Amino acid sequence: MELLDSIKEKARKHNKRIVLPEGYEERTLKAADIAIGENLARIILIGDPAEMTAHAEQLGLKNIGKARMVDPVTNPDNGHYVDLMVELRKNKGMTREEASRLIKDPLYHGVLMIKNGDADGEVSGADHATGDVLRPAFHYVKTAPGISVVSGAFIMILPDKSFGEDGILIFADGAVHPDPTDKELAEIAIASANTARAICGFEPRVAILSFSTKGSAKHQLVDKVISATKIAQQMAPDLMLDGELQGDAALVETIGIKKAPGSKIAGRANVLIFPDLNCGNIAYKLVQRLAHAEALGPILQGMAAPINDLSRGCSVNDIVSMIAITANQAAGI
Repeated sequence: MELLDSIKEKARKHNKRIVLPEGYEERTLKAADIAIGENLARIILIGDPAEMTAHAEQLGLKNIGKARMVDPVTNPDNGHYVDLMVELRKNKGMTREEASRLIKDPLYHGVLMIKNGDADGEVSGADHATGDVLRPAFHYVKTAPGISVVSGAFIMILPDKSFGEDGILIFADGAVHPDPTDKELAEIAIASANTARAICGFEPRVAILSFSTKGSAKHQLVDKVISATKIAQQMAPDLMLDGELQGDAALVETIGIKKAPGSKIAGRANVLIFPDLNCGNIAYKLVQRLAHAEALGPILQGMAAPINDLSRGCSVNDIVSMIAITANQAAGI
C-alpha cells in the first residue's frame, strides 16, 4: 500500500474532528466534500451556513450537507469561548471586548474549538498567510508539553527504495525555524520522531546532521549539533538517535560503518534533522527536484494539537491529504 493510501486508511479508523476555518473558499469546500466522501474525518466548516450550502450547490458538491457548519458570529458557544480567551490571555491584557471581536474571526474560532475540546485538529491557510494561521494557535493551543518550538517536517517519498524506510524519509526543519538553539534542535528531533510514528507508521531512526561526523571537524556549528544530540538523548533515552553525522554517513550503510563505527543509526537513518532552516529547506527542494521525490508537507509539529498551514497555492488534493495527515497527528498526540 502506498504511503498516502495508508495515511488515509488510518485516518478513517481514527474518525477525528477536523475543522476547516476557510469554509467560504472554493478549494476548501471541494476538499471537504472529498474528505467526507472518503470518510477521512468528521469535517467542521466555519462560515455562514447558508452561503456555504449555496456555494456547494453551485459547485455540484454532494457531501457538504454531512459537515458540521459553524457560524463564528452566531455560535451559541461564543460566550464560553470568550471567557476562555480572556482567562488564557488575561496576563497579556485580553479584554472581553477584544475577545468578543476576535472570536468572530474563523481562524480564532477554529483554534478555540480545539482548545475547548470541540475539534481535534485544524487545516487552514489556503486563503491566509502563515502568520495569520499560527498566531491564534500560538496564543491558545500553544506547544506540546516539553516542547518550546514549532517546526515543519516534510515526508520525502523517493523512487529509490534503498534509502530511509523503504524510500521514505522525514526531513526537518524545512519550513519554520531559521536558526534553532541546541535545545530547540533536540526538541525538533523528538517531534520529528513522533511524526514518523504517527503519520508514517514506522519506528524512527533519527540522525542529527552536520558537516562533521563524530569529530571529523571542529567548529561552533558542529558543537551545536553535538550538544543537541546529547540533550535529545537525555530527553528521550529510548529513542534511536545519533549525531553528529554527515548526510552520507546517515544514509549509506557502508559509509556509516566506516565513519561512525558502532553507531546504531549511521547508514540506517529514516529521520534527518538539519541544523538550520537554510540546510533543511534547500535539501528538501533539491531532493524533490533532482531525485524526483514526492514531498508531503510542511507538517507542523510541536503544537499541543495539530494545526497545519497550507500554501496559498495549494491544490484541492493537497488539502485532502493534509486533512488525512492532521487526523493521524491528532490520533498520535
